[in-house]
Amino acid sequence: MIDGMKKTGNSKSICVRGRLMDMSRPRVMGILNVTPDSFFAGSRVQTEEAIADRARQMVTEGADIIDVGACSTRPGSEPVEEQEELRRLELALKTVRREVPDAVVSVDTFRPQVALRCVEEWGADIINDVGHGEEMFRMAARLRVPYILMSTEGDLLSMLKTWAGEVEKLRALGVADIILDPGFGFGKSLEQNHRLMGQLEDMQVMGLPLLVGISRKSMISKVLNRPAEECLNGTTVLNTMALMQGASILRVHDVRPAVEAVKLLLCNKH
Repeated sequence: MIDGMKKTGNSKSICVRGRLMDMSRPRVMGILNVTPDSFFAGSRVQTEEAIADRARQMVTEGADIIDVGACSTRPGSEPVEEQEELRRLELALKTVRREVPDAVVSVDTFRPQVALRCVEEWGADIINDVGHGEEMFRMAARLRVPYILMSTEGDLLSMLKTWAGEVEKLRALGVADIILDPGFGFGKSLEQNHRLMGQLEDMQVMGLPLLVGISRKSMISKVLNRPAEECLNGTTVLNTMALMQGASILRVHDVRPAVEAVKLLLCNKH
């Protein structure tokens, strides 16, 4: 535990479309990438048919949230133009809403105006922001939707201090539902990623739901010396570690293994 900080425990729910989503049970967020260049080829879907199939598959396998992204944020990638991101998201979100109308959907974007259209016009429920700029803070407050706040800090103390200031700003703006994401793979060395992986329990001091997204990332592939396509087992191992330290949401490419990990964890808690 970080000196001077008191553990308060996780918030037990977030409000999605006027309904409470219980966060005392870990949730699984499935990744749907409408991009040609995401680092894991198996997550890429670009046609309407492929998007529909992927959305139905994730819900059938037990996904609680579908995270739709249209602009790759992998290291070294160049963001697409805003209009292209909007074009991709319009197709994806309209398709997801048609095929699985009751699904909770998050939009993965760093652009406030993209978030605005996705929520107001195409039915996104949650903003998953990798940019964490104050303009997006104001947009989340305006839209009154849950907001995922990601960190690019490489050590625990810096992460907690930065989060504390950002959460204070979000609260002052009126953002009621905040989820924290340590940002594995963003602005961190391999060693920092794994050190933070072992410090997830200390992040509970913030008293907010914690999202962990390590699925098939380089922090796994570099240690195992395997391509992303061969990193499902490593992903499941780290996801289980995250669950044991209190993670509220697992963001994954492979929904079924994550859902099974949650079920087994809950079974062994009784």
